[in-house]
Amino acid sequence: MDLFTDYSHAVASVVIFTLVVLLLSPLTAMAKQSKGLAPGATPDQDYADRAYRLNRAYLNGTETLPAFVAVTIAAILLGASPFWVNLLASVALVARLAMLVVHIRGTGKPNSGIRSVFYVLSWACMFVIGVMALVAAF
Repeated sequence: MDLFTDYSHAVASVVIFTLVVLLLSPLTAMAKQSKGLAPGATPDQDYADRAYRLNRAYLNGTETLPAFVAVTIAAILLGASPFWVNLLASVALVARLAMLVVHIRGTGKPNSGIRSVFYVLSWACMFVIGVMALVAAF
């Protein structure tokens, strides 16, 4: 398992992001239930509604997690630079967590606010990790 030791921060970032998404699932369900919504229902699109924001944060996580896992694990398995993979995965995680806090608290504007900055930062980190994995493959 020496291969994974060099990528400990990246592996931890994947695990932490996964745990956060798993934690958001029951929190989102409880918020929707408190509004009388049926399981699987979506709250009205109202950014002022905490249940809507929590649901959107959960859905954002479930949409992004597969890409994050795929590029990070591919980069690790293909032997991309451990320093950069660890750094970029860690920055992506911190940006996602910051975005989550901003999203749930309702800080800023619904569009083109600080949440969007964190989203683009995490997206860019994942994109670069993916490119690094492709370069390492050839």
